[in-house]
Amino acid sequence: MSLFLVINAIGQDYTLQGTILDTLNTPLTRANILAFPEDENGKTRFAISDDNGSYLLKLKENVNYQIEVSYLGYQKKIVEIKLDNDTKRDFILQAAVNVLDEVVINYKIPITIKEDTIIYDIDSFVNGQERKLREVLKKLPGVEVDREGNTTVKGKKVTNVMVDGKIFFTGDGKLAVNNIPADAISQIEILDNYSEVSFLKGLEDSDKMAMNIRLKEDKKKFLFGDIEAGSGIENRYLLHPTLFYYSPKTNINVIGDLNNTGKKSFTIDDYISFEGGFGTLMNDIKGYANLYTDDFSRYLANEDFKENTNRFGAFNLRKSLSEKTDINTYVIANGSKTETESIVLNQYISDSLPFSENRNNNNILENFFVIAKLTLNHKPNTNVDFSANSFIKVSKNQFDGSIFTTNPFQANTFQTNGELDATNLKQNFEYSKKFNKAQTISLETTLNYMKNSPRTNWINNAPFLTGLIPLQEDTTFKISQQIETQTTNFDFIFKDYWVLNNFNHIYTSLGINLSAEDYFSVEKQELSNEIVNNLSSEGFGNELDYRFSDIFIGLEYKFLLGNFTTKSGLFYHNYRLENEQFGIETLNNTQLLLPQISFEAELNSSERINFKYRARVNYPNSSKLIRNFLLTDFNQVFQGNPNLNTEKFHSYSLGYYKFNLFRGLNLNTNLFYNKKTQSIKNTTILQGIEQFRTLTMFKLPEHSVSGTFNFSKKIKNIKYSLKANVSYNEFFQIVNDDTSKNISKTLNSTGKIETFFKKWPNWEFGYTYSPSSFSTANASSDFSNNEFFFNMQYVFFNDFLFKADYSRVDYQNKTTQASNEFDISSVSLFYQKEDNPWGFQIEATNLFNNRLKRSNSFSDFLISDQTTFLLPRIVMLKVSYKL
Repeated sequence: MSLFLVINAIGQDYTLQGTILDTLNTPLTRANILAFPEDENGKTRFAISDDNGSYLLKLKENVNYQIEVSYLGYQKKIVEIKLDNDTKRDFILQAAVNVLDEVVINYKIPITIKEDTIIYDIDSFVNGQERKLREVLKKLPGVEVDREGNTTVKGKKVTNVMVDGKIFFTGDGKLAVNNIPADAISQIEILDNYSEVSFLKGLEDSDKMAMNIRLKEDKKKFLFGDIEAGSGIENRYLLHPTLFYYSPKTNINVIGDLNNTGKKSFTIDDYISFEGGFGTLMNDIKGYANLYTDDFSRYLANEDFKENTNRFGAFNLRKSLSEKTDINTYVIANGSKTETESIVLNQYISDSLPFSENRNNNNILENFFVIAKLTLNHKPNTNVDFSANSFIKVSKNQFDGSIFTTNPFQANTFQTNGELDATNLKQNFEYSKKFNKAQTISLETTLNYMKNSPRTNWINNAPFLTGLIPLQEDTTFKISQQIETQTTNFDFIFKDYWVLNNFNHIYTSLGINLSAEDYFSVEKQELSNEIVNNLSSEGFGNELDYRFSDIFIGLEYKFLLGNFTTKSGLFYHNYRLENEQFGIETLNNTQLLLPQISFEAELNSSERINFKYRARVNYPNSSKLIRNFLLTDFNQVFQGNPNLNTEKFHSYSLGYYKFNLFRGLNLNTNLFYNKKTQSIKNTTILQGIEQFRTLTMFKLPEHSVSGTFNFSKKIKNIKYSLKANVSYNEFFQIVNDDTSKNISKTLNSTGKIETFFKKWPNWEFGYTYSPSSFSTANASSDFSNNEFFFNMQYVFFNDFLFKADYSRVDYQNKTTQASNEFDISSVSLFYQKEDNPWGFQIEATNLFNNRLKRSNSFSDFLISDQTTFLLPRIVMLKVSYKL
């Protein structure tokens, strides 16, 4: 498969193609072919030979070119050529005999490929109108950036971002992509299979994609950045400073954001990235589930709101204490006030006589958190790496809301309010040492302390959860709840990498995970006469002492045979889970052998197939083991099960990847299959909308299949792409002692066309088709969500930048025949004269003043059709100053 890049211009192109060989007819891979036009205003064309030495070069007709063919260790060949039709020409290079004096060529190669590294020379792709790094990345072949700033290369998300080889803030890509000024960048390096410890590359199975941003020489000891301020109708405002100071030994970054335009500077995805990213967390199912569903994450998850005021500040300092030692620290603080409103149609589908509920939710959320981290990196030599990380997170969140529900059994309005205080302290040490080519070790230890204190009040003018909560008569019924959890985790893992030879490796692992948790909950009815009805005498209130340990040892064997790499492993785990409640102790001790295997076939340097299998287990956390009742919502009471055991999973994945940078081709597709052989299952007693839930071990197998497909192809200045995600899930529900199978099917597919002109407007057109269906033994529902969208960007008169985007969404609930169509659009015009630091912009968002959107979701026995209210139209005038 040819590996080449073609730079196109308007007009007729002819093709020069052939093979580059040495004198023994051996193909020379990744040789550079440069075509310099006789006209100094013409464009230099270039290509790089593929694995077979083949190249392909598009040249303008009837233009004189000087062709230079070069390869390291060989004499350069120079010929002159003019094409008036397609021509085939091979080049044979002579090995260099003498070391020549240095020759300086002013031309820079736009793209250089070195094994797992791609280097882009930025000046070859930009026109000077780009403001931020994200606009630069969108112009690089093989790089994709979404609207939030997430970057993907070769179908993989960039998880680590560095500046001049040093981690930028936390390494979170969006902070860099959305804030680093475009005019400070010289080169961008994409590093596949990235490892923070260089000598572990090739040993540990890293699938990380990293990006290193090289700054221009005049920015390596310089204060740069910009300050943006804006004001708009209905008292809208924005202040966004981004300041960067770089020197060889000291880097300082400051980012701030103050706005009431609905822009969130810190989201749930950012939080997950700070905790190690989705890829890392998915290796720990229990840790991932706990993190994504904790109280702090739920506060961050809101993305649609009626009003939002956001205050964000971030400070990062990196200091080189010596050539061997660096410190890196950051502090991030965020405060926000958010108002949300939604109308939900709930369809309860478990009974023989299903019914519907209309629910209106209004909430005011005030959130504040501070996250800080200090990292010490010490590398005394090339074979030793040590790092120490200290982390702290403090958050305080408050909410005040109302819930109005109408259903065949009642019509009630509930008031809810509460707060959450949380503290997280973490200390981590990592040490790696390479003794020789055959022996390398690494060890990591982490001590983590967490304290969470959520407090909630439910208030209603009528009794609720009758039969589940023993309420005393009163004019107003108020229940207050306080939960407190304190958790201490200790993790240690030691790994030995034994390299027998280039084709056989043996890895040994030894580790221990310890967890201790104290769980406390209390519910009280607060009467109007100030008397407290403590519900502990009626089975509410919990005190749990939770202890968990996992001691494991693993052996892995990795071998290479031709282009095939296989790695198989077997891990022995000794699990011990004990909990003590009210003097009753429950002990569960289990030993398991968990196998895993991976296989990769490298068909060539740009085409691979991989397969992975892994057996997993998941132990319940403390909240699932509580003996007594717990109020979880205005209509839900929960009781845990102290006798729960392990959940058991089998995970399979099959992936195919093909990437050709210079043909503009990217194909990445994956198929996933998961089977639960033993799971922890909700059992629900449903009376109207009121629910009593508990947990039980469930041994009927459950299956889920999902797949992803990503394809893009660039032809001249137009890129065509298609993305699709599909899933099929079979799972069981237990409601009112009836066990039934549910099936959910979802598809999300997007086709898109983008243009990449330098002098003409650039467009992006796309269409998204997203059907979904949910079925049970008693009912089924079908939904569809279709969206047409386009975006346009145009630089004119050199100093003006116009942007516009538009989407039309058609949502349909085919079961209830309900539908909703709405338009979302925004436009902006930015003006900045060249070499002038001042810029001016007028911007309008939600141009059609759409105030709502619709979506659907599905749970064990509930299908929800949700309408969410949005911010109104916002028109703003912004002024920016570039330092």
